[in-house]
Amino acid sequence: MTLARNGKPLWWQRIRWQKVLGWVVLGLLVLITLFPFYWMLRISLSDNRALAANAGSMLPADFTLGAFERVLGLSSLDEARKQGGSGASIDFWRYLWNSVLTSAVITAGQVLFSAMAAYAFARLRWRGREAVFFVFLTALMIPPIFTALPNFVLMRDLNLLNTYAAIILPFFFMTPFAVFFMRQFMLGISREVEEAARIDGAGHPRIFFRIILPMSRAPLMTLTLLAYITAWNEYFWPLLVGQGENVRVLTVALGVFRSQTPQGSPDWAGLMAATLLAALPVIALFVAFGRRIVDSIQFSGIK
Repeated sequence: MTLARNGKPLWWQRIRWQKVLGWVVLGLLVLITLFPFYWMLRISLSDNRALAANAGSMLPADFTLGAFERVLGLSSLDEARKQGGSGASIDFWRYLWNSVLTSAVITAGQVLFSAMAAYAFARLRWRGREAVFFVFLTALMIPPIFTALPNFVLMRDLNLLNTYAAIILPFFFMTPFAVFFMRQFMLGISREVEEAARIDGAGHPRIFFRIILPMSRAPLMTLTLLAYITAWNEYFWPLLVGQGENVRVLTVALGVFRSQTPQGSPDWAGLMAATLLAALPVIALFVAFGRRIVDSIQFSGIK
C-alpha cells in the first residue's frame, strides 16, 4: 500500500471530504423532503382500522388498496365501511375535471397576457415606463389575503359565485411575478432582430407573435408550468367562491372529505389516497420539466 508523507494511504488523501459532507447533507435534505410523500403513500396503502394500532410502523398496516377503490368510486358504501372507510364519499373524477379545467384556463390566460405586458415593459419605449413598472412590481408586496375580500364582494355583486368564472377571473390576466419573469428574458433579446423585422414592415403584433414569442419558448414553458402548479394548488379562493358541487376543485373537495365523518373517525387512508392521486399530475410535471424550470429561472436572473 502506497503511503503519503504523513503516513496515511494515498487514496485517503485524495478523498474530498468537503464534497462528501455536501453530498451527505444533500442526501439528508432529500430524505426529509420525500418522507411526507412516503408517509402519505404508507397510510393510503393501509387498512384504516389498523392505523391506530400500528402508528409507529414504517410499513403499511394491513396492506390493502381499498382506500384507492373508495376514492375512485369502485366500491359501494357497505364495502367501503367494511374496508374501514368512514362512509364519507368524494366524486373524484368530477373534482379532478374541475381542477384540470380551471388550472388550464388560468394558465393559458396568465401566460398570454403576462407575455404581452412583459413585451410592453421590455421592448417598447414610452414615457414613464420604468415608473409604471415599479408601481406594478409593488403588487408583489401585497399579501393575497388583502385582495380576497374585495374580489369576493365583486364576484358576489356580479352574481358569479359558484361558477367557473369566479374561480378563474382573479388569476386569469396576469401576475406581477409572471410579468417580471418574462420581462427579464425579453430584455436580453437582441434589438437587431426586431429592427430588421420592422424594416420589412412588421408591426408590433407581428413582431410579438412571430418573433418574440418563438424566441421565448423556454421561459414560456417554465412560466406555464409554474402557473399551472400554482393554480392547481390554490385552495383559499376556490373555497370562498366555489363551494358548489358542480364547480368544486380537488383541493377544496379534500377538505370537505376530511370533514365528513359520519362515524366520528376520519377516513385517513381514503384522504391520503385522494391526496396522493391529486398530487400525481403536479409531481409528474415537475419530474418531467423540473430541470428546465431551474435552467430558465437561472437564465432570467431570478434567484
